[in-house]
Amino acid sequence: MDIRYDDLTGPQIRALIGEHLKDMTVHSPPESIHALDIEGLKQPGVTFWSIWEGDELLGCGALKELDSSHGEIKSMRTASAHRRKGAARQILAHIMEEAVRRGYRRVSLETGSMEAFKAARNMYESFGFQYCPPFADYVEDPYSVFMTKEL
Repeated sequence: MDIRYDDLTGPQIRALIGEHLKDMTVHSPPESIHALDIEGLKQPGVTFWSIWEGDELLGCGALKELDSSHGEIKSMRTASAHRRKGAARQILAHIMEEAVRRGYRRVSLETGSMEAFKAARNMYESFGFQYCPPFADYVEDPYSVFMTKEL
């Protein structure tokens, strides 16, 4: 598997982000969807990577700088056809290494509270993330859980 910085211009990554956003609407009301669209992922302070096996896109993930010591994981997604191959764990490990390299003291994330997000929450827990109150501009929401890890 090969992790690459991605400029979000390729058709495969654009389709995966579209799938991600569409899937969020299935599980959450509009006011509880915090996933970034393509333009949001291109904003300053957001770094985006994709993970590939040959010419097959396996998944993606991003790191958003909240401040000089705190990053947020965004847009973690594995392509449906490539789930359970370890791509999500690899991209998360890559993001965490980058957070350490940047000197962040903490990395946080928001994910869904519903059953559909259980596998993601389990993976984050296995990396040492712990549940926490809302951070940054988030507010309490029954459709969201917040997790953080001190580095």
